[in-house]
Amino acid sequence: MAQRGEGKPLIRARVVRTERLTPHMIRIVCGGEGLAAFRHNGFTDCYVKVLFRVPGVEYPGPFDLDAVKATLPREAWPRMRTYTVRHHDPDASELTLDVLVHGDEGLGGPWAAGARPGDEVLLRGPGGAYAPRDDVDHHLLVGDEAALPAIAASLEALSPEATATVRLVVEDADEQLPLATKANVDLRWLRRVEGADLAAEVRGLDLGHGRVQAFVHGEAAMVRDLRGHLLNERGLDRELLSISGYWRQGRTDEAWRQEKKAFMA
Repeated sequence: MAQRGEGKPLIRARVVRTERLTPHMIRIVCGGEGLAAFRHNGFTDCYVKVLFRVPGVEYPGPFDLDAVKATLPREAWPRMRTYTVRHHDPDASELTLDVLVHGDEGLGGPWAAGARPGDEVLLRGPGGAYAPRDDVDHHLLVGDEAALPAIAASLEALSPEATATVRLVVEDADEQLPLATKANVDLRWLRRVEGADLAAEVRGLDLGHGRVQAFVHGEAAMVRDLRGHLLNERGLDRELLSISGYWRQGRTDEAWRQEKKAFMA
């Protein structure tokens, strides 16, 4: 069932099945009656927040986010991690998340690695703001593993008449995923083990003439560098640029959220 919390529904779901897509990417398919309340917003970067209970904290049952925030100190509030909705099947009441796993640290990775059918999943959402437009001449999609689910969904949404340049950086060839699209796409994978420099790669691209819609998401320093390049050197229309630092090297998710606004300014 769904509750309200901070303007977004709180949805109770269950893990239906999992699949390891690459050594560091696990697919979590959530289901259950609670997903009947979920409404996809039409954006290809549509996302939800997964709530993680703080160990050792006694929460009111059944779990109620508003009651938690009204009765418990902030340090006891559930932690949240944000994931792109890779697929949503309202008929089957299923929602798919692709989650990066890097070792045993953090919240999201260990959760995905240990997820089993029947496990409860608390979700809030959706959010999002980007989808490929039909009234542009070209699309630029740039990112790392964190942006891969949104870029994959965007490629699937492109029309057969669309053209796109896609540059993705991953650790090595084992992290590359098959990407489906009907559009005319120039796709190149870059690998960190080979010394890849995603920002330098984008600076060297020929994007032709006309209006370019760009989606650039991933590690914050790379994103900030490319934002300046695309706006100031390329002269892209700010309204056609979706850009965000999903994460920052050396920062926890909580620490990054606190400093993100100042860093990206």
